Amino acid sequence: MLTKFLDPKNDIAFRKIFGSNKNKDILIHFLNDMLKFKERKPITEVQFLNTIQDPIIAAKKTSIVDIMCKDDFNNSYIVEMQITKEKGFIKRSQYYAAKAYCSQLGVGGKYKDLKEIIFLAIADFTMFPDKANYKSDHVTLDRDSYENDLKEFSYTFLELGKFNVPIDQLKTMIQKWAYFFKHAEETSQEDLNKIIGKDPIIKKAYEELDHFYWDEKELQDYEAATKKAMDYEAAMDQKYDEGKTEGVFEGEIKKAKAIAIKMLQKGKSLEEISEFTGLSEAEIKQLNDRRED
Repeated sequence: MLTKFLDPKNDIAFRKIFGSNKNKDILIHFLNDMLKFKERKPITEVQFLNTIQDPIIAAKKTSIVDIMCKDDFNNSYIVEMQITKEKGFIKRSQYYAAKAYCSQLGVGGKYKDLKEIIFLAIADFTMFPDKANYKSDHVTLDRDSYENDLKEFSYTFLELGKFNVPIDQLKTMIQKWAYFFKHAEETSQEDLNKIIGKDPIIKKAYEELDHFYWDEKELQDYEAATKKAMDYEAAMDQKYDEGKTEGVFEGEIKKAKAIAIKMLQKGKSLEEISEFTGLSEAEIKQLNDRRED
């Protein structure tokens, strides 16, 4: 059953809000709220780029990111919504950033013209369990002086799994965005009035999530994306359960074989050992042959 507001973590909803020219102002506001700009001015304009990162050579992997754009200084931004916890996501983030960096340099290009790559990910899980903060910014620093001389790459992660600020304590735009991603589906109109305050861009983001304004095709695509995400998560759970069961089974077999070897050493018969351990007489004989070798 659809609630008034849809889930912004859904692929279709996420791209509708942050990946369209119609809502370019939402993306610009979001980036400016989330990122730190120490040496340059905030973003005033963005141009959407192809989200398919073609491989440099045919044998390499093609990558698809959620949103990719560049500002009026040609700095590139990759924005990712990651729902499922995947092994290697942090490395994948760096891989995507590196591919975007390399793709700037065409034939005859000059290294001095390479621009900054900013990677921003919203993760619906905990990425860094040893860090208390739900938002973290990562840059390359000099090991001794902590100076940021290598400025071409930066990474910002918003971990929704750590965010637990209640609605009546939302103060910063970062908190409001985190609440938006984590709790939009359960937000009532009364709650929305508390959240908006003097921030009309949040109001617009919620309006884009109101399913009343979605057409039938968009809602079908939304449901299909939701089902795909649920199927993927179920498949991952199944693999985990199978791996866990297999691990337990292998552990029991190993234990039974260890007992069988001890019983062989004590001169017990194959039939007796088989009855006690559950191993076949052929398996026990095999163990005995290896022991004698």
